[in-house]
Amino acid sequence: MKKKFMDLQTWAIDLQHSQVQFKVKHLAIANVSGTFRKFGGAVAITSTHDFDNSEIYFELNTASIDTNNPERDNHLKSGMFLNADKYPKISFDGKLIKADDEYKLNGNLTILETTLPVSMAVEYTGMGKGRYNDIRAGFEVHGKINRKDFGLNFNLLNEAGDLVVGNDIKLHCDIELIKKDA
Repeated sequence: MKKKFMDLQTWAIDLQHSQVQFKVKHLAIANVSGTFRKFGGAVAITSTHDFDNSEIYFELNTASIDTNNPERDNHLKSGMFLNADKYPKISFDGKLIKADDEYKLNGNLTILETTLPVSMAVEYTGMGKGRYNDIRAGFEVHGKINRKDFGLNFNLLNEAGDLVVGNDIKLHCDIELIKKDA
């Protein structure tokens, strides 16, 4: 966990009840969906009544990409895309900002050697007690990035001149947090 989180109330991601998914167009006609199986991070809150202004740190393990097709997964892990051997992590560092009962996640996303600002919509889905009386909170995160902005420049065209892999990557995360004991 990042050092700056040590003095704040922190929440950990419940990996058993969270998922990170993506979609990208294939041949400009259909989506290919995938997920990252290994990820982690933390949320540090400064407010006593909600998650406004919370600090977010998140990492994805690039080698854990899974599109339900091992051949495609190996291609995505290769130097043509994520180069998982050289760049084992995708990271995000930012803040969750509340305005008019809606949240936005703003911060810096790093893929390969490129770090760029991104903004994603966040839906707070609720809070409750877990099976062992732990406090939990849920969020859905939606966003979109252009893969080429991050150096993912694979450019194969089909016979009609369409990109085999679309430029826009849609992101969707279901995140369940567990409040850490103070």
